[in-house]
Amino acid sequence: MRGPGDRQEAVARALETLGTGACMSDEQGLIVAVNTHGERLLARPASDLVGRDAHDLLHRTSCGEPVPRAQCRIRESVLGGRTEQGTDVWLERGDGTLLPVAWLATPCDIGIRPSATLVLFHSAGHPGRPAQRTPVGGRLTELERLALLAETTALLTSTLDIHEALRRLITLVTPLLADWAVIDLIGERDEVSRFAVAHAEGGTVVFQDDLQGPMPPVPQESPMPLSRALRGVASSLAGPETYQGPPDSGIAVEQRRLFEATGMHSAIMVPLRSLHEVMGALTLGRADQPDPFTASDTALLEDIARRAGLALENARLYQRQRKVAETMQRHLLPRLPRTPGNTMTVRYLPAPDASHVGGDWYDAFTLPDGATALAVGDVVGHDLEAAAGMAQLRNMLRAYALSQQRPPSKIVEWLDQATLEIVEVSMATLVFARMSDNAVGQCELTWTNAGHPPPLLVTREGVARYLTDGHSILLGVTPERPRPDATVELPPGATLLLYTDGLIESPGHVLDEGLDRLRRNAAALARRPLESFTDQLLARARPKDNDDDVALLAVRHEPGLTS
Repeated sequence: MRGPGDRQEAVARALETLGTGACMSDEQGLIVAVNTHGERLLARPASDLVGRDAHDLLHRTSCGEPVPRAQCRIRESVLGGRTEQGTDVWLERGDGTLLPVAWLATPCDIGIRPSATLVLFHSAGHPGRPAQRTPVGGRLTELERLALLAETTALLTSTLDIHEALRRLITLVTPLLADWAVIDLIGERDEVSRFAVAHAEGGTVVFQDDLQGPMPPVPQESPMPLSRALRGVASSLAGPETYQGPPDSGIAVEQRRLFEATGMHSAIMVPLRSLHEVMGALTLGRADQPDPFTASDTALLEDIARRAGLALENARLYQRQRKVAETMQRHLLPRLPRTPGNTMTVRYLPAPDASHVGGDWYDAFTLPDGATALAVGDVVGHDLEAAAGMAQLRNMLRAYALSQQRPPSKIVEWLDQATLEIVEVSMATLVFARMSDNAVGQCELTWTNAGHPPPLLVTREGVARYLTDGHSILLGVTPERPRPDATVELPPGATLLLYTDGLIESPGHVLDEGLDRLRRNAAALARRPLESFTDQLLARARPKDNDDDVALLAVRHEPGLTS
């Protein structure tokens, strides 16, 4: 019977027999394999492709812009499990050029994942630089206008990153509608900042850093165009002559500087409004395009700005919730106790993706009899509820452990019962341990494991082994079932690691690979000072495509060390 590794090798060999570009995507659209012909066509090595979202990385319009997810037929085929083929698709190569391709996508069973899709593609033309959209300079047809608004909505609502959304807005309107795009934002304390000043140059957008930065406050009575837009009063047309008179505010001074630096002869300024407030202003300007803006352009730009304002509000609300969750999580994670004969350190790393605020947690505290309690756990979820559930679990565990001198298994059994009443905790894992000296003066660790990755013990000589005993089911699943304990002596100089799954899990890879990588790196670093050991271990063992947060608690047993 062949294992997953053998099947993966068989898939790779099968792809190599094909005389065209070929890649395999999993059920989420992540690339899991690519053949050599595909690497050549895409001018990208397999290491830059495997594990990445094929749509986000490769699929572009002829102008080099990301294809809206809802309009991508290849993505629909991959996610829907349907066989489809087509042309008029451009893939972004590693050198930035676009490759027009004909393609065929079909589901297939490769035996190593729930579903997969084989995508075959071949060149339908020569690679080239993104085509520059023809500047309109005049009025769009009704069909072009509707298409632009639809593209605006698709691009801006597909991200919750404020900066990314605004950059997408800029690439959407330049150079199609203007040579220059300027975005001014109003912060939560009504402070104005010039987020972006961008110029369309030769098919690319160049940001002018020297014109960006903090701005003076918004004057409440000024009749000048940008001031009116930032107050949400109205949209306005402007030219360099608008700001040639004596300035009525600091913003007017900055506007004169902007017109002089950019050479804009015509501009239109529209408010960026949400449902509840004015969030900033969008300015489009023409310097190279000869036609000035007219009043007939206002309705289209206000429509675009309205969609941008709503997307911006959603992103800000999301960021506020994330900040609340991160702040709560940071303040709930405790300070480490000082214990004789041991040194202790901890690391908590949030997920790289802004959409993930997790329920990973750790705890360490001194028990009434002088022993040290250690815990690392994970509440499933990536939101404020997960962080709230984490807080409740940690506090209850502390309360039980401090009030009852019982083995770890009994404490966790009580916690099993309690989790049934916590609505924020749908599923959770935990390792809870007690570290103390035994009757002959040896440091002893007793622990129980509720569905969590096993602790790792590394001796000073570099022998690393997982503590797989004391393992049982996740918290709260079978609260009536007794839990086991396990005990091991900690030799002098040994390092104990408790961690969460973000340190070992990686999309497209089996868990054993991550466990083996952690064990080998921990063994190699065994004689490093504990702080350096922990930092280097995180850098080496954490998967680069990790999309989860990580909690890591490290304890080194050093007899004779005083607290």
